Amino acid sequence: MGQMGQEDKKTEVVAEYLKGGVTLREMERKHGINFRSIHRWVKECEGATGPDGAAKGKARRALVAKDRELPEDVRRLRKELEEARLYNKLLNAMIDIAEEQFEIPIRKKRGAKQR
Repeated sequence: MGQMGQEDKKTEVVAEYLKGGVTLREMERKHGINFRSIHRWVKECEGATGPDGAAKGKARRALVAKDRELPEDVRRLRKELEEARLYNKLLNAMIDIAEEQFEIPIRKKRGAKQR
């Protein structure tokens, strides 16, 4: 997995953990990543992002707690939206790679005349 792919996976795992309802050990089993690594990533995300990192971590935890108070259908829709966003990001990355490797434009150019 490349550096960017690794960072995306790291972000995905941390976000999933921060949503709550799952332990580090469960995350380890699900993703095949040592729970200590996940714990370190979470701590980095919460506190090592700069001088106001602790405040960001507290704000993130507050959002997660607030999310738990939402009705089940809203939480489900949020999860589906996040999955759709990740899927879209993946598809765009695949198109970028294909365009680069095969040197052909796949996306339409804006403003191009259609016949």
